[in-house]
Amino acid sequence: MCDDELIPPQADMTEREWLRAGSEATAGGPSMRTTGRVPQWVNRRTLLGGAMAGAALTVLPSPAQPRASAAPRLGGPGAFPFPEHPNGKGEFAVLVTGDAGTGDEAQYAVAAAARDLCRTEGIGLAVGLGDNIYENGPESDDDSEFQDKFEKPNSGIDVPWLMVLGNHDCSGLIPGSGGDPSRGDREVAYAATSRRWYMPSRYYSVPLPAADPLVEFFAIDTIPWSSYVAQLDPHYRWDGPYMREQRSWLDGALRASRARWKVVIGHHPYLNNGKHGSAGSYDGFEIGNYTSGVHLKDMYENVVCGRADLILSGHDHTLQILEPTARTGGTRQVVCGASAKTEDGTAHFGHPAAWQNFSDHGFMVLKVSGARLTIDAYTVDVATRKATLAHRTRQTRPVAAPAGAHA
Repeated sequence: MCDDELIPPQADMTEREWLRAGSEATAGGPSMRTTGRVPQWVNRRTLLGGAMAGAALTVLPSPAQPRASAAPRLGGPGAFPFPEHPNGKGEFAVLVTGDAGTGDEAQYAVAAAARDLCRTEGIGLAVGLGDNIYENGPESDDDSEFQDKFEKPNSGIDVPWLMVLGNHDCSGLIPGSGGDPSRGDREVAYAATSRRWYMPSRYYSVPLPAADPLVEFFAIDTIPWSSYVAQLDPHYRWDGPYMREQRSWLDGALRASRARWKVVIGHHPYLNNGKHGSAGSYDGFEIGNYTSGVHLKDMYENVVCGRADLILSGHDHTLQILEPTARTGGTRQVVCGASAKTEDGTAHFGHPAAWQNFSDHGFMVLKVSGARLTIDAYTVDVATRKATLAHRTRQTRPVAAPAGAHA
């Protein structure tokens, strides 16, 4: 590790600890340390992380694929259209899934339960929160895994799917490492042939309805900020041109949005009570520009929090609807990554939550109208392929309503 790498803040502090630390800093007491030099001590987890990163540096080739950009691409022939009007209940209803791409029985069961609900709820759009193709992502833009791990399980859910990249989609030689972001271009290219899969670029926005948006979705690529190994290609490094351009784009897009409700979708969460932890200390790592997600934490706090109403993320194979707090500037973090895998049944951290589940498969439905934003969380019994409404959260006031937006 270089001696000038960052020591991230204590991302998994409780809300009370976070507020106390801020008060102490304001009063001239000890401040939260966010930057500085690497400490002399290194724990076992850090040593393991360093070994993993070092191994990756010796085996990963430098990517030679064309650079990614935010330029839009057309959808596939006969692509399912975006809804331009609310459903019969006066809402835009959106299916939310994450970490689904296994092709196994659990994925099929969750998709079957969601398919039944799509008809009754009038769902016109879906979201896939990354890890779309386990374990290493597709080998080409026409890899049969697109059929086995996306199209076939989701047959009958005939709506556009807003897709984002996960660490397993960009892995290469080390499963889940996120060490080869260029592999994500294959998922962008696949969008040109699929009726469902919508990924015009690695990051993009979708307003609904397009002409006079009520809600706008901002899809981001969190992988190069949070890979388990160092990025070799300068283009994708945490401070390289790709990440700088994406951050600048998101900042400008949120500022320019006329939508009443704003939703940021990306694979890695800002806050998380599951075992992976929160941005800035993912998986217990506390030093370095990668693994911990320290620079993603900085981006969320300085670009997204207080401006977007929701952050929708996967990565942790759990279902969590966390509370908006002073720390998040009123933005609510939602984790929905249990569409094919589950976790250990235990809450590992204590961020305030409206509801959370660490053991069941499931999905969520986001409902948006001018008057309210509703999140319905469903658990799924894999054996019967049936969904149960486990929790409902509503909010009636946007975090930051733009001028000229819906009242």
